[in-house]
Amino acid sequence: MLSQSPGAATLAQQGQELYEAGQYSAAIATLQRAIQAYATENNTLGQALALRNLALVYQQMGDLAAANEAIATSLQQVQSSTDANRLPVLARVLNLQGSLQLQQGQTEQALATWEQATAIYQQLGDEAGALRNQINQAQALQSLGFYRRAIATLTPLTETLQSQPDSRAKVVALRSLGEALQGIGSLDRSQQALESALAIAQQLQLPDEIAATQFSLGNTIRAQGDAGTALEFYRQAAATTPSPLTKVRAELNQLSLLIDTEQPTQAQQLVPQIAIQLDRLPPSQALTYAQVNFAQSLVKLGMASSSTGDSSLSAEQTLLRARQQAQTLSDLRAQSFALGSLGELYEKSGQLTRAKTLTEEALILAQSANASDIAYRWQWQLGRILKAEADSQAMREGKYAGAIAAYSSAVDTLQSLRNDLVAINPEVQLSFQESVEPIHRELVSLLLTPDGDATSQDNLEKARQVIESLQLAELDNFFREACLDAKPVNIDQLDAEATVIYPIILEDRLEVVVRLPQQPLRHYASPVSKQEMEDTITQIRRHLVTRTTRQFLPLAQRLYDWIIRPVEADLASSDTQTLVFVLDGPLRNVPMAVLNDGEQYLLEKFSLALTPGLQLLDPRPLPVEQLRVLTAGLTESRQGFSALPNVLPELEQIQKEVPSRVLLNERFTSTTFQQALAETPASVVHLATHGKFSSELEETFILTWDDRIDINQLNTVLQTADLTQTNPIELLVLSACQTAAGDRQAALGLAGIAVRAGARSTLATLWQVSDEATAMLMDQFYQGLNDASLTKTEALRQAQLKILEIPQFRRHPYYWAPYVIVGNWL
Repeated sequence: MLSQSPGAATLAQQGQELYEAGQYSAAIATLQRAIQAYATENNTLGQALALRNLALVYQQMGDLAAANEAIATSLQQVQSSTDANRLPVLARVLNLQGSLQLQQGQTEQALATWEQATAIYQQLGDEAGALRNQINQAQALQSLGFYRRAIATLTPLTETLQSQPDSRAKVVALRSLGEALQGIGSLDRSQQALESALAIAQQLQLPDEIAATQFSLGNTIRAQGDAGTALEFYRQAAATTPSPLTKVRAELNQLSLLIDTEQPTQAQQLVPQIAIQLDRLPPSQALTYAQVNFAQSLVKLGMASSSTGDSSLSAEQTLLRARQQAQTLSDLRAQSFALGSLGELYEKSGQLTRAKTLTEEALILAQSANASDIAYRWQWQLGRILKAEADSQAMREGKYAGAIAAYSSAVDTLQSLRNDLVAINPEVQLSFQESVEPIHRELVSLLLTPDGDATSQDNLEKARQVIESLQLAELDNFFREACLDAKPVNIDQLDAEATVIYPIILEDRLEVVVRLPQQPLRHYASPVSKQEMEDTITQIRRHLVTRTTRQFLPLAQRLYDWIIRPVEADLASSDTQTLVFVLDGPLRNVPMAVLNDGEQYLLEKFSLALTPGLQLLDPRPLPVEQLRVLTAGLTESRQGFSALPNVLPELEQIQKEVPSRVLLNERFTSTTFQQALAETPASVVHLATHGKFSSELEETFILTWDDRIDINQLNTVLQTADLTQTNPIELLVLSACQTAAGDRQAALGLAGIAVRAGARSTLATLWQVSDEATAMLMDQFYQGLNDASLTKTEALRQAQLKILEIPQFRRHPYYWAPYVIVGNWL
């Protein structure tokens, strides 16, 4: 009797077992037999499922073309089936199709596929299947740079999973959440999520998940500045992972970290083994990015071209291989990234013609793929190359036109990206300070370089717009979301007696663009380097908070000479009453009031205001006839912060000057403050409590009796109050807060509160000042606010001048200088 051939179901099961045993060739042969057997049995669903499993094996082998063909056939089979049980099979097929799409850089398609699969699982009541696909969607969102959307998807999922038994899905969800939180810079929360994921993965003994989570934890801890611990996590991940891709990614991050921490010998030892592993990996978008990452590290190690040694270990050869593999995948994004990186390599070696050709090709590919997040980098690169070419030419009019056009395109592309917040793979993206900021500054430098006889009005106006765009981009980066609406404002229509001053710190000079009332823009330059400017700012800031020394004065005079002296005569002959500063970078930490001409402080000549940009103003004066104040404060020590005994007389004096509602000490909680805002029609909110401004979003907060209100919570509370009141909050006063000492970008927190909190203006201090002087100043300030003829800035100036007249306070700007109004000064 002849033995009977195994049935289709048996063959399919054997194929599954061979796949799980890693015997991929045998699994393929067996699954192909199963597919034929199912066809003979006329079992369409069985055939579709076997084809799906065949695609999975091909995916593991790196044969993506065969995997795509198998999954497409599987999808056709299941869609043509009329079987009542088709939906569970369709969901599984779509699940794998999404994975294949993501691997090949088709991220938007993957997201749509997983959304479709999730809907089917939900229809079937399969919670586990729906959960897996929602996690997949979140990972696709992260690949596209939509970190906040990923967090919004993952947060409720992880909360749901908390009540369920520990599982692989819980690990993946927590790790994905941790990675998304890292993407928006919420590093403490990221670490907590990743440590939870790691503990569960270790308890369940999941080696692949343990290593993947250790890798992500290393990235978060590296971002926190702990290089030693990050390095250890990378080493553990590389040593224990069963995934070749995770291993090489962990070793690549080890390599870059060793280079960054100046350990070249250990870094060199890693290079050959990384090169071998990269050669063994199947083509994927992740591999292309890994090769670009490797090439960047090789450049830093001085191994840019094959002429320096082994050609197989050169950045040039690595990028050529990355380009070829991206072409194999037909992945336009990955091709663009590899080509542009190769162009950057040639740019750095001075091979400008080759660099230009490759950069232009990379830009076309990025634009074809609608990859604006990559395109802006190649536009910037093209601008640098065109500038370098122009610099080698004799002086002629318009020689920088091409470079300016390329840079301008890069800035425009960045502007278009604001609302999408797209970012490339975190392993190859550059930080704000490394990419976004230099584009703006380099373009301003070009625009203000005389091209012919003088800088044109068009270029001056463009430079002004670009520096405002940079201010906006810095605030977006601070908030980690595009949350501010920018609308151009005509300064002459806003205030005919205001002069706007833009000091712009460039590498080789300080440029100052000025708009005098009813006059065209002008600019002047001081030959002071960025380093000298930053050193001067650091020194003056240190001396301004040290009351026992007058060493601030020569520094204040130096800043006056650089920023104000060249326009001094024009200011005197104009109708200027107010100087509005759009301050750049570390200059935000210096009160312009202390600038000194040798005889007088600037405060003694003009009202002074700060704004992150005219585009962010909502211009209108304070409605005096409706002036009501909600005051809140702490006099007692809370949460480790010192007592503020003069807060009580400060609030009592305000109450004498204007109608006020007072929340003091235990009555000033987060809840009561929110309730009072909703109930009290106040155009001014005055907070006399500890607070801190920092360049870290998490370290910018206001202290209440029971809690801290961070900047986003404050924004929500004030905007809610706006909706419940007839008149919006016009002025937010923060009288005991301070910018973070030594934090070069701390005043971003102050600017952030001003533009985000819903108030049109914010009055705050750049350091924690004498509370006795503050109580006196606030009394005078509110007297000025009641005078309809005074703007907010003039009311503040008059109050500061009163303090300046008091002998015990006049001796040092510490007492009267740190008060600044940010935002609308009218």
